[in-house]
Amino acid sequence: MVFKSEEELLSYYKRYEQQCGFGIMTQMSHRFEDESVTYVTLGCARGGKARNCISNVARPRPTSKIDVGRIFDVERGRVEVSESIKRALDINDQAGIRMNKSFASLVQEAGGFENLSFNKKDYRNYINKAHHFRLGKCGAGAFREYFARMQYKNDRFFSLIDMDDDGQLRNVFWADAQSRAAYKYFGDVVTFDTTYLTNRYGMSFAPFVGVNHHDQSILLGPGLISSEDTEMFTWLFHTWLNYMDVEAPKDIIIDQDRVMKNEISFVFPNSQHRFCLWHILKNLPEKLGSHGAYKTKLKSHLLNYVYDSNTIEKFEMSWEVLITKYNLQENAWLKSLYDERTYWATVFMK
Repeated sequence: MVFKSEEELLSYYKRYEQQCGFGIMTQMSHRFEDESVTYVTLGCARGGKARNCISNVARPRPTSKIDVGRIFDVERGRVEVSESIKRALDINDQAGIRMNKSFASLVQEAGGFENLSFNKKDYRNYINKAHHFRLGKCGAGAFREYFARMQYKNDRFFSLIDMDDDGQLRNVFWADAQSRAAYKYFGDVVTFDTTYLTNRYGMSFAPFVGVNHHDQSILLGPGLISSEDTEMFTWLFHTWLNYMDVEAPKDIIIDQDRVMKNEISFVFPNSQHRFCLWHILKNLPEKLGSHGAYKTKLKSHLLNYVYDSNTIEKFEMSWEVLITKYNLQENAWLKSLYDERTYWATVFMK
């Protein structure tokens, strides 16, 4: 959306907040010397830091984005959630308390992320599994009835429902003839992303998406998975590839999920594996925003090195200059990015 003035922007979001039932606040703004606005970031009045949404992958710039307070993940090894915590989580979930709010209360009670024995993803996986146990056999029956009607209308419609040993619904995949035909022509590069939304039972929507000759996104078959772990990803990847009945994509693009990365390497050994650069760069404010030079030079220099380095040698030299100039030798996030640079830096993707 494009607004003619800051007043028009604020007016629009004030109407939006009234419809959705929350307040907004200006969390960040920047002006030229003549007081004209270069950008403004709006956020939920009850939230924390807002996420900067990158609207143009070819040349990112700050844009307005509403957020409802974010709880940042802390990377740890995979652990079990204790029984006492499970009971508290179940009570909160069945009472309708949102996942972010429930997790935030645990962080507060523990006195910080570092005092928790599990991270947000462990918590999400537990709740998702609890949801699908509550879904029960009736949910699987509803899926079967719907898929049967679709099969009656289109004999090329395909679906597969995965059940556990207790007869509980675990994962679902479906696709039609149009998806298979589209993959035949436009399946050389495929994106896979589980961050879109979850249904009422906490099952993540997991679509395979391609791009056609009109630069339009096309659906190549979606799934619902009950948790984002090795077993679920393996089932979905194999099911999708078997239905397409052709070779694996030349390139597959995902976010930086470690479990997903390992399974893609296993199921698609001959595909070039990429990280979504948009997912990476939207973390810049969180990872580097506290640096004193972030708004003045650091951010623009980093983006220039990422997009404008036309040789690997230039990228390597520019990265070294960036790290040295801004004293970022101990930044763990940048270290991990550099170690995996062949997965996301544009100069390695020619």
